[in-house]
This record gives sequence, C-alpha cells and structure tokens, in this order.
Amino acid sequence: MVDAGTNYKVNDLKLARDGKLKIDWAVSRMPTLARLCKKFSNSKPLKGIKVAGCLHVTKETAVLVKALKAAGAEASWCGCNPLSTQDDVAAALATEKFPVYAWRGLSTKDYYWCIDKVLEIEPNVTIDDGADLVFRIHKDYKHLIPGILGGCEETTTGIQRIHAMHKAGKLKYPIISVSHAETKWDFDNVFGTGQSSFDGIIRSTNVMIAGKRVVVAGYGRCGTGVAMRAKGFGASVIVTEPNPVRALRAVMNGFEVMPMAKAARLGDIFVTTTGCKNVIDSRHFRLMKDGAILANAGHFNAEINVQELGRAASSKREIRPNNVEYTMPGGRRLYLLAEGRLVNLAAAEGHPSEVMDLSFANQFLSVIRLAKEGKCMKPGVYEVSREQDELVARTKLETIGVKLELLSREQKEYMESFSEGT
Repeated sequence: MVDAGTNYKVNDLKLARDGKLKIDWAVSRMPTLARLCKKFSNSKPLKGIKVAGCLHVTKETAVLVKALKAAGAEASWCGCNPLSTQDDVAAALATEKFPVYAWRGLSTKDYYWCIDKVLEIEPNVTIDDGADLVFRIHKDYKHLIPGILGGCEETTTGIQRIHAMHKAGKLKYPIISVSHAETKWDFDNVFGTGQSSFDGIIRSTNVMIAGKRVVVAGYGRCGTGVAMRAKGFGASVIVTEPNPVRALRAVMNGFEVMPMAKAARLGDIFVTTTGCKNVIDSRHFRLMKDGAILANAGHFNAEINVQELGRAASSKREIRPNNVEYTMPGGRRLYLLAEGRLVNLAAAEGHPSEVMDLSFANQFLSVIRLAKEGKCMKPGVYEVSREQDELVARTKLETIGVKLELLSREQKEYMESFSEGT
C-alpha cells in the first residue's frame, strides 16, 4: 500500500504503466467527452472550482477526472464501492499528481477514511455514485455546505436516497440527477449494464448462458438491459417485478413474469437489478436448485441477503476468483459472485467506454452548469436539461459519422401548428 500523506493512497504505484494504457484506450473510445473537453480547455469555466468525487475508479472515470482538470478544476477522488477500483488506474492517476484514495478490497472503515480524505479539498462541487459522499457531508461535514455550489449523482440508487433526504427536509444543496438524463439512463443503464453484467458473470464462472433460465429481478432500465442480453445469449428469461406497468412491459417483450418464490425453483442464474434490499432471501435459497448462480447488478450489496446465505450454508469455499461456493445442508451448492456486490465492476471492468462517454459527458456539462448557476439554485433535485441531452446525443452522433434527417420549413411549420387536420 502506497501512502503519500494527503496526496494519495493506492495499492501499488508499479501498476501505473498498465493503468495509463487502459486510460489511453478509454480516451480513444470516448470521443464525445474528448470533444467537449477540447471545447472548454481554453475558456476554463471550472477555474477555481474544487471537485470531490466518489465514483468507481475505472479507466473511464480517469478520463472524466482529466477532462475536469483540463476545464480548470481541481479534483480529488475516491471509489464508491469496496471492490470496483481498478488498482492500475488508481496508480496511474496518483503518478500524474491527482489526489486519489482508492484500492480494491476496502474495509468499511477504509472506505469512509477515503471519503474523508477526499473532503479535505473542501469542495465546491461533489460528484457521487450512490450518495455516500453527499450523506457523509450532511452527517459529519456540515461546515463544508456553505461552500458547496451543488452536486451531481450518477445512479438511480443515489437519486432515491437524495430524494428521500429532500423530502425529509435534510438536503442542503442542489443535486443534478445525471442518472435521469435520457442519454444516461436509456443507454448506460440498458446497454452498459446488460453487457457488463454478463461480462462479470462469464469471467467469474465461464458458464454457457444459452439454454439456461436467467431470472432478472427488476425490470427498470438496468433489468431491461440484462434481460435483453440474456435473451440474446439464448437464455430463457424470467422477470420478477412488483411494479405492474413494468411487469406488463416485460410480458409484452416476451418474458415470463412471476414472483421470486416461484422463480427461485426454476432459475439457473439470478441477477438482481432492483435497488431494493433482500430481493433474494433465505426463503428463496431453500428453494433453489443445485448449481444456481447468484449475481447482483444493483449499486449496493443489499439485494442478495449474503448474511443469511452464510448462515444457511454448512460450508463455503472460493471456487474461482469472484465466485464463492456455498454448500447447503443436503449437498445443494449455490454460487455467489463478487460477494453480492456489483458484478459488472467487481468481477469485470464495468460498462464499456463507448457508453460511459455519454454518461460522463453529462457529468462534465453538469459540473460546468453548477459552476455557473449553483449559487442561484435552491436545495433540491434538478434534471438535466433537454438542451444538454440533445447536445450530448448530437455530439456522439457526429463523432461516429451519423447524420440526422433535416425537416423542411414546411414540415417544421406543420409540426408546430394545429390548424391542419383531416
């Protein structure tokens, strides 16, 4: 472990070369953010702005951190999940003099120590994934709030927490819901989660997906992506979902829908994507077939009740990296991936760079918005503007050589009028 006072704490600086290569690869796959970075590198709209980030330390995040610096910001960073940090990327950032406090395998104590170190920067803007940074500030660092213009939240779980804080009258500065930008949730959540979750599942098991019954808990955008990819691999898909509209959508998309108590008997692979707790619990473990695989793609490790699984098992052993075999009384074996944490980040590399290009372009532009408007924004949750969403989408299309259809003057007038009918 390398610790240079208040500058950084990472696992091993010798990994920096590999991390730099990963970052270079991500840069080549993130042209939207690169174009925006170039646009604002001269005007430096973030000059004098200090950014505290609590977000998975991956190669894509490193590209975002560098873009913020290019726009004039000073940034300090930590990871938002104990198992999601890529140690080589953290080392690369540290060697380039970025304050970074992150390594894979954090204890809970270390996790919050890293958050506390990041807050030493006394930020003007926060970037969060799961709202642990925001909550920590409101609980233990209230003295920093007057200097904070606002924050950005990356994921649905975090936005749920922040909405709850605001409803309770506890939220003291504005938060932009990057999570709900259309160019985030309709792409990152669907295509990113779908692909990267199976990347993690396959790396930690190498099982054949075709012919299996995959149970997807939750049919929001993340669950939609996981179900879509499972179907593409040749699996039969079962969805569990309490929301009637989402459940109906799953039916119309050709999936079986049933309660987890029934699906538990049938599934070969289970993937949770709900943002809720104990979605798979002791009553379900008792019903599962020998060899069932359990994976979580939700932000927190609460969706699979890992403690109850441990209590129910007669023994356990690590059978492969990120794959623990739990033997139940009677001999049935259940396999838990990545300790029940985010399987796509803990057992793989997270979302592909191409889709994080959209999400982090939104983060970048939202930080610039807060630098300009934060003083005039009251505490609350703010959506990304339609103009920003369209700018990100248009820029992405331009970088991949896709041209839009252009409406004629007559067509525009028709679309804006009400006089023409039958």
